[in-house]
Amino acid sequence: MHELRLVLCTFPDAVTARQIGTALVEKQLAACVNLIPAVESVYRWQGRVETSAEVLAIFKTSAAVFPDFERELAALHPYDVPEIIGIEPAAVSQNYAAWVMECVHPPGKRTGMNDLDAPTGSEH
Repeated sequence: MHELRLVLCTFPDAVTARQIGTALVEKQLAACVNLIPAVESVYRWQGRVETSAEVLAIFKTSAAVFPDFERELAALHPYDVPEIIGIEPAAVSQNYAAWVMECVHPPGKRTGMNDLDAPTGSEH
């Protein structure tokens, strides 16, 4: 198996999702984030069924970095209980997984990213 992890997280709006997503990529806790607008969520909160328009973020990170990623995402997130779901993909192309692993680093082991630019096209 590989170490790549997909992390799902919803946000109240695109601005918040973009700001937090950018911060996590800049801190090298995620290689990239895809923001999917116009998600409708139906959920139970404080004894009531609620409906909200949200933005779904799909982050790419590693299993080794996930604990730091989760801690930082929870600290930055505006929700009391943010959705943070880490998924191990069944299959990932070797080149893409290698790119993600090169881009993410735990605190204290961060690198300059000059030679690790995102793949071109729609790979991420």
